[in-house]
Amino acid sequence: MIRRRLIVHGRVQGVGFRWAIARAAESRGVAGWAQNRADGTVEAVLEGELEAVEAVLRLSSEGPRGAQVERVDVAEEEPEALRGFVTR
Repeated sequence: MIRRRLIVHGRVQGVGFRWAIARAAESRGVAGWAQNRADGTVEAVLEGELEAVEAVLRLSSEGPRGAQVERVDVAEEEPEALRGFVTR
């Protein structure tokens, strides 16, 4: 079990980015949350098996149609045994 916090920069609000992350996470058994931030970025926390979390991270570097991802900052954190995935 691993946990990653990511901040996604670029045109990532108003394009379904959080929902795309949520669908990808849920389909891979990854728990966590995603939310828009006031500075125009999207912040997300992902917890799950290494391969599953990495798959969602790869999707985050591209985003859904309409998104323009400039960069993704990723930080390792200690897992908190989250359950489910929530968009805020």
